[in-house]
Amino acid sequence: MALGQNRKILQIVGYQNSGKTTLVEQLITQATTEGFRVGTIKHHGHGGIPMVESSKDSVRHEKAGASVTAVEGQGMLRMSIHQSTWQLEDILNIYEAFQMDLILIEGFKKEHYPKVVLLRRAEDQSLLQNVSNIICVLYWPTYPLDKPLAYPAFSIHEKEQYIEFLMQEIRRES
Repeated sequence: MALGQNRKILQIVGYQNSGKTTLVEQLITQATTEGFRVGTIKHHGHGGIPMVESSKDSVRHEKAGASVTAVEGQGMLRMSIHQSTWQLEDILNIYEAFQMDLILIEGFKKEHYPKVVLLRRAEDQSLLQNVSNIICVLYWPTYPLDKPLAYPAFSIHEKEQYIEFLMQEIRRES
């Protein structure tokens, strides 16, 4: 499946230390095991230009099996391409040349691609009102899940269940 045809894009969003990179690694590993070519794009949300040493998450993506990785921050796309600003759509257009089956995006909360939201603390609840196109929620034991959510929700410790749910989404034809 080439990017221009049935590309699958899945965003992983959450606040710092919510498990985004770990989830991306898990999805890369499973998807590549099933024969998908996977690319990743990470938003450097901590401000500033991502330095090589701060691109450790991209290195984790690569080690998990991603064919192409990039990190973007303050207009710098860590693929050694620089311009005044980067929009996610511009980066996706570059990735089209690599014919990825799946692109996992870490961050870029304001974009409208299908999203997995990670919730770690009660304060993270606001994320559910501030993002669009949520397909499921993963929550930590420290998140007070006191009532059912409007989306499928999985404990962060239910790895088998949420990986299978997300892989079904990835396998589904557009």
